[in-house]
Amino acid sequence: MAERVLAHLGLDDTDSPFGGCTTYVAAILVERLRELGADFVDYPNLVRLNPNAPWKTRGNGAICLRFRLEAELLDEVFHMALAAVEGEADLLYPETHPGLVLLVGEVPLALRLFAKKVIRGLASLDEALRLCAKLGIRAYGFKLGRGIVGALAAVGETLVGDHTYELLAYRTKAHRREGPRQVDPASVAKMDEATRPLTFNNYDWETGRVLITPRGPDPVLLGIRGEGPDVVLRAFRMLAIGEPVERWVIFRTNQGTDAHLVRRLVKDLGPHLPAVVKGRVVEAPRDIPGGHVVFAVSDGTGRVDCAVYEPSGQLRHVARALWPGDLVEVAGGVREGPEGRLTLNVEKMRVLEVAERLIQANPRCPKCGKRMKSMGAGKGFKCPRCGHRDPEARKVLVRAQRAGPKPGLYLPPPRSQRHLTKPLRRYGQEKYGLPGPPKGEWFGLGLPA
Repeated sequence: MAERVLAHLGLDDTDSPFGGCTTYVAAILVERLRELGADFVDYPNLVRLNPNAPWKTRGNGAICLRFRLEAELLDEVFHMALAAVEGEADLLYPETHPGLVLLVGEVPLALRLFAKKVIRGLASLDEALRLCAKLGIRAYGFKLGRGIVGALAAVGETLVGDHTYELLAYRTKAHRREGPRQVDPASVAKMDEATRPLTFNNYDWETGRVLITPRGPDPVLLGIRGEGPDVVLRAFRMLAIGEPVERWVIFRTNQGTDAHLVRRLVKDLGPHLPAVVKGRVVEAPRDIPGGHVVFAVSDGTGRVDCAVYEPSGQLRHVARALWPGDLVEVAGGVREGPEGRLTLNVEKMRVLEVAERLIQANPRCPKCGKRMKSMGAGKGFKCPRCGHRDPEARKVLVRAQRAGPKPGLYLPPPRSQRHLTKPLRRYGQEKYGLPGPPKGEWFGLGLPA
């Protein structure tokens, strides 16, 4: 019997704003690999990369397929994958530069570390190519080949930490440019109620907006995110879908895990880096054109502006209520503005301590407790209720009353959350370790039975 080897096939950057989807290429390859006799050792991995990278793709997601297959078939697999990318990628779009990599054997530590760098920071194509050469990884790039970076990171990110699942279903080619996806909103709302908290970001209850259906011309019909393969499949079966489904696949992913966020000091911030900064508010919030709110935080090593944008909903109101001296933890991506000034675009915020402020107030009447009124400069105070007078009384310091915010964690509404942002519904649902080979139904053509 021919030797079967462990292989990891990574791909990235096949999409554009006008079409294409890397997960769809993966879905095609799943079917073809199964036909070749491949045994998958994990669900297809969907790895979201640093969402702040200047060259990120539309969905910013790379794919790795992990399987065992006869060694002599790997050449055929690689060329089959190249043909699938060439057939489905939007190669005419100037910013689409697909990449494909193939690793045989276990994932080395150097590759796992590279993956963390791509998810939490930036890595160059030259760095990726040097690593491929060092580790004997086969790589191919279309055009500039920038997708090799993401493809390599997807292979290196084995998702041994916290992870979630997403069932992605795809439209038939005849329906891809026919406007809105035909998924009944009422069925999505009902599914969300029936499966919470084991699924997340299905439906925005504030606006009634369906969140599982994209809006562009790509082949994705819908995506259901959840804590396990069983629950996302059950949720899929609950939906009323009014158009044909070409195929569907369950992916294991780092979505909804905050995998990109790293604690950093202000002095270590740089453009395009995800960061979590803990510090005191040192400049009162101010509104800027567009309905956005900006405040400044210092951690002792420096200060940085923090911007909360208009679509952030409740988070914007919380930011507006901050006082200088409040202790907060802000998380988001760093961008560089005019003259190199850095701003942290806030994805979420935790209020740790609220500051007290002392203000001057009229003294209380010692007889009835009512606030007294001034009798004139230097003349003391008189009680308006009982008439008590005190010519020696002076103003006193009291705590200022504030409307909020209370200590706690604050996020924008689901409609404004990024793929990697961990939603409130997921806290307490974390899971770790490798699940092993896929079980039961995890991909198919048409609707599941």
